[in-house]
Amino acid sequence: MSKNLLTVSDVEHYHKNGYLLNKRQLFSPEAFTELRSIFEEQLAHKGDKLSDELDTPHFRDERLLTYLLSEEVLDLVEQIIGPNIGLWSSHFICKDPYVGRATPWHEDSTYWRGRLDRYDKIVTVWLAIDRSNKENGCMRVIPGTHHNGFSEYVEVDGKQNLFSTQIKDVEDSEAVYLELKPGECSLHDSRIIHGAEPNKSIYRRCGYTMRYFSTEARVVPENNPGFRIWLARGKDIAGNSFCNVE
Repeated sequence: MSKNLLTVSDVEHYHKNGYLLNKRQLFSPEAFTELRSIFEEQLAHKGDKLSDELDTPHFRDERLLTYLLSEEVLDLVEQIIGPNIGLWSSHFICKDPYVGRATPWHEDSTYWRGRLDRYDKIVTVWLAIDRSNKENGCMRVIPGTHHNGFSEYVEVDGKQNLFSTQIKDVEDSEAVYLELKPGECSLHDSRIIHGAEPNKSIYRRCGYTMRYFSTEARVVPENNPGFRIWLARGKDIAGNSFCNVE
């Protein structure tokens, strides 16, 4: 195990509330600097994509697998979902100064509906590339909502929001804002209601989401054409096809 050990109360907090702030540096300063430079390369070559649309960057740059399959990350994840871990996805989510779009209230699991056969052991490690706070649109969550099942959605303006739908009738006053310094991370359940306000500040806000599932879940091949998953740790349980396992 690496230095990234959670306490019993940390794990209990996560399972009760659906999220956890891990206010420690996830990687060494040298490793974090390299990761940040990879992000800057991806941003420089994004073409006509918006800065918040850099999805599955590890498909394009396998240097990111060093981080996604690292002991530092997987030791955190194992304490949440167990020893048999699949790498589901990753995403650089960057909100540019002044114009960074809002992330409407949503559950990650809704956008993956039908792609896996269960959603109860999927965790996202949200690593702050830049400082992330209330001023520049940090992530916010509604604690405990990972127990509620799929929510009802309504349409929103896709130009002003990262998604074109959002969960209906969310009480903003219940939100907890997950403020992080560069190099720190939070963890959240795929089913929790979460989102972020737009970035109206002068400061960029980028995070790297690293997403993992227990291999007890089956990734449905016909609903994931061209999508690649990795066996990150342990063994496969549900009969998945991993690109790093023959």
